[in-house]
Amino acid sequence: MKWSEFCIHTTNEAIEPISNILHESGASGVVIEDPQDMMKGQTDLGEIYELNPEDYPEEGVYVKAYLPMNSFLGETIEEIKQSINNLHEFGIDVGRNVVTLSEVQEEDWATAWKKYYKPVKISERITIMPTWEDYTPVSSDEIIIEMDPGMAFGTGTHPTTVLSIQALEQYLQKDDLVLDVGTGSGILSVASVLLGASHVHAFDMDDIAVKSTMINAELNGVENQVSAKLNNLLEGVEQEADLIVSNILAEIIVRFTDDAFKVVKPGGYFITCGIISGKKEMVLDRLKSSGFDIVETNKMEDWISIIARKPESR
Repeated sequence: MKWSEFCIHTTNEAIEPISNILHESGASGVVIEDPQDMMKGQTDLGEIYELNPEDYPEEGVYVKAYLPMNSFLGETIEEIKQSINNLHEFGIDVGRNVVTLSEVQEEDWATAWKKYYKPVKISERITIMPTWEDYTPVSSDEIIIEMDPGMAFGTGTHPTTVLSIQALEQYLQKDDLVLDVGTGSGILSVASVLLGASHVHAFDMDDIAVKSTMINAELNGVENQVSAKLNNLLEGVEQEADLIVSNILAEIIVRFTDDAFKVVKPGGYFITCGIISGKKEMVLDRLKSSGFDIVETNKMEDWISIIARKPESR
């Protein structure tokens, strides 16, 4: 079978919404080629990349997707372009927004993409490992999260995931009940349980994300402690939580800070990530207006995480 590789030159800020557009349009895979990954080399956490500099833009990122070549391809491409152009309405900078198309044979990409996904130690205790790799833990207290990214992945662990898991490692307490809003692959739900959470309720508006969450929960033996379902953010959720974690766009986070304040217990935490640097103040202001105290902010590349806490007295 022949496939068309759709490549768009865009910004870090636009990676997640564009990836979502591509998946909803029937893409069988998404690859993010970010020149920042070429600069990492081997970090103090042990990340190692063997990547070709010629595959990467000098600035911005390439987001590539694979679409089956059929009679509807032309129409699908035009719909994708229009949806990406519409992101301007949400204040999302799509950068150069240059699209190129090329033909790819199925055997060329069916396995080659796996070179981008290697075991990576993302915090003091947690290492993420793809299911097809062999890995020997370097310490007795190391937590291994096995993930099968299917055909949705980047060239290593995205900074927003790293920031989220590092915050979970610091603030999650044993037996906490956690809400994971916008669960995606379910990696934060799995990490929460492995770090000691009693149970995680995961929510997403994408049926594929809900299924992926449970697949990855089962892969890590925590399926009895993770519940995933379709839901619009925290709409209709009344379950009180010790901690809420959400790794989604800043524009989405500000829509449910009031709901998060209602359901998190006094003294509980709201970990937010997926925030591009330019949207930091917007999210901080919204969290404060909802009643949260800001505990700390952290930055990795152009991404921000904010840890907020509900005061004991409110």
